[in-house]
Amino acid sequence: MSTIKACIFDLDGVIVDTAVYHYKAWKRLANELGFDFTEEANEKLKGVSRTRSLELILQWGGVTKTDAEKEELATRKNNWYVEMISHMTPEEILPGAKEFLQACIDAGIKTALGSASKNSMTILQKTGIAHFFNAVIDGNKVSKPKPDPEVFLKGAEQLNIPPANCVVFEDAIAGVEAAIAGGMKVVGIGSPEVLREANLVVKGLDEMSLEKLRSL
Repeated sequence: MSTIKACIFDLDGVIVDTAVYHYKAWKRLANELGFDFTEEANEKLKGVSRTRSLELILQWGGVTKTDAEKEELATRKNNWYVEMISHMTPEEILPGAKEFLQACIDAGIKTALGSASKNSMTILQKTGIAHFFNAVIDGNKVSKPKPDPEVFLKGAEQLNIPPANCVVFEDAIAGVEAAIAGGMKVVGIGSPEVLREANLVVKGLDEMSLEKLRSL
């Protein structure tokens, strides 16, 4: 049994829930293009990059755009999203997240953020939790989206901890697959039916404890 020396956290759906802002921004874009975008459709974009998300939305709406137009649409959506998250507050941290991060730090376990978001620093600063992380690896530092393990491997590298001694916390299937591909243990946040590959599944970090972590 390997000793756990580091925890690497996805941001959205694990530490904070910014899915609602992504949803509002994508919906506004879809509406401007003349079709609707549902919350069910938004669920399918969990852990998917901005460019790929846009391609899927255009496909669902039956809309074709040139690469230049797609670039402009993705930028427009991101600007709306950034505007919304710039008003985030510490109240938007998910239940148990701060407490579990603090418990890890107190136990001498290193912590990193491993997120596809290019806006993660804005979110960490607005919610006042940047100081909880020894390293932040986000969409600005990686080129390959999950399920490629790049984001988590870079996190382990920055913490100077071997992947086998790291545990990843993820709410998306692609993220769970990325952690496994990187040779790490993974705790799924959400539903056991969906995150079947995870070593352990909890509803949120408020259900997590150091005991559960050490039992992995």
